[in-house]
Amino acid sequence: MAEQLNTLRDQIDAVDKQILNLLAERLALVEKVGEVKSEHGLPIYAPDREAAMLASRRAEAEKIGVPPQLIEDILRRTMRESYASEKDSGFKCLNPELRSVVIVGGKGQLGGLFGRMFTLSGYQVKVLGSQDWHRAEEILDGAGLVVVTVPIHLTEGVIEKLGQLPDDCILCDLTSIKTKPLQAMLNAHRGPVVGLHPMFGPDVPSLAKQVIVYCDGRGEEHYQWLLKQFAIWGASLCQIDASEHDHGMTLIQALRHFTSFAYGLHLSRENPNIDKLLQLSSPIYRLELAMVGRLFGQDPNLYGDIIFSSEENIEMIKRFHHCFGEALEILDGRDKQAFIESFDKVSDWFGEYSQQFMSESQNLLKQANDSIHRR
Repeated sequence: MAEQLNTLRDQIDAVDKQILNLLAERLALVEKVGEVKSEHGLPIYAPDREAAMLASRRAEAEKIGVPPQLIEDILRRTMRESYASEKDSGFKCLNPELRSVVIVGGKGQLGGLFGRMFTLSGYQVKVLGSQDWHRAEEILDGAGLVVVTVPIHLTEGVIEKLGQLPDDCILCDLTSIKTKPLQAMLNAHRGPVVGLHPMFGPDVPSLAKQVIVYCDGRGEEHYQWLLKQFAIWGASLCQIDASEHDHGMTLIQALRHFTSFAYGLHLSRENPNIDKLLQLSSPIYRLELAMVGRLFGQDPNLYGDIIFSSEENIEMIKRFHHCFGEALEILDGRDKQAFIESFDKVSDWFGEYSQQFMSESQNLLKQANDSIHRR
C-alpha cells in the first residue's frame, strides 16, 4: 500500500509542477497584457471579458469531467494575482498637462496608496503631511489636484486651510462621510470640487473591482478625467448624493462597526479561551469571529471617528438597541411563535436576496474552510 501511495503521490507532485509552470507562463502573459493596457489606456478590470472567459472555461471543464466550480475558483484566485501584477506595469496618464497632485495626509496608509497610484500613472505627486504645514504654500503652489485624506475629525479644519488654491485646481477628499466635507470644500474653494469615498482599505493588492463612491460638488466637467483615471486603475464608480451616501454609511459602517465593538466587548468580559472557540467553530462562526477580531486589530480612533461622526449614527444605534430590547422580550417570554413570526417577516423583507446571500456566503465559507489548518 505504501509503495502504491508513494507512486501516486510522485505523479501528483509532477502534475503540480506542471501547474506551477503554467501559472508562471500565465502571469508572464498577464504582464504583457498589462503593458498593452497601459499603453492604450485600458482598465485593468474588464468585467465582460472576465465573465465570458469564466463561462467558457466552466463549459470546457464540464465537458472533460472537471467540476466547473473548481476551475472558476482557480481562475478567480489567479486573476486576483494577475490584477496585482498588471498594476506594476503602470497606467496611462489621462491628463498629462495636469500640474502637481498634492496628497494632504499622503504619509498615511490610504494617502500613500493613492499617491502610488498617481505616480504609477505618471503624475507628479507631492505630499503635505501633518509636519509640513510650515511649507504648505510652497507645496500647494500651482497644484492641479489636491486630495485631502486625513482623520474625519480633522477634515473640515484642514480643508479650511486650503483657501488659496488656483481657481482651476480640483479639490477632493477621501473621507467616509460626505455631506460636511463636501460643503466645507465648496466654501473654501471656488474651483472644481468632488467628494470621494474609497470603499476599501489601504491593504488591497489592486483597485480591480474596488468601489469608489463620488458625490458631485462643482465643475463636474473638469474632473471627469479623474473618474476615468480611477476606472483605468480597475475601480468601479458609484455616483450618489452626499446625504444619501451618509445615510447608507450609517447602516453599512457605523451600525456594523458598533455591533462588532459591542460583541467584542462582551466576549472580552466573558473571557472565553479563543483557541477553544476556534476548535469548536464552524466556518461561518470562524468568519464572524474573525471579522469582529479584525476590528480590534486596527486603529480605534478611525472607528471612533466613523461612529461619532454624526448624530444620525447615534440615533440609528439607539433604534437598534430598542429593536434588540424587543427581541429580548420575546426571549424572556419564551415565545417561540412570536420569534418565528418575526423571523418570517424579516425573511419576507429580504425576499430573493436571501437566496442570493445564501449562495454567496456558501462560496465564502468553502474558501474559509479551505484555509483552516486543523491540528
